[in-house]
Amino acid sequence: LILDEATSSVDTETEFKVRSALDKMVEGRTSIVIAHRLSTVQRADKIIVMHKAQLREMGTHQQLLAQRGIYYKLYQLQYKDQELPATPPVPAGADD
Repeated sequence: LILDEATSSVDTETEFKVRSALDKMVEGRTSIVIAHRLSTVQRADKIIVMHKAQLREMGTHQQLLAQRGIYYKLYQLQYKDQELPATPPVPAGADD
């Protein structure tokens, strides 16, 4: 199943309904979801972050937040007006 920006131009309430339906559709299937709204991919088994036609990051939502890279910055931008949960600690050696 391939979904390309399935929730890109809908309001928050409709997005929630679409995501609920998609959760049922993708269950037990290999699915590729292309999205700029991070809420669409947060529960994915694996998230791949592409930038300038290159694979830049890969991992779960929590792993990518902990890396504090591109995904983390996008997350901060998308949720800046909402109260964010405590950010994960920076892994040892991440500043090297």
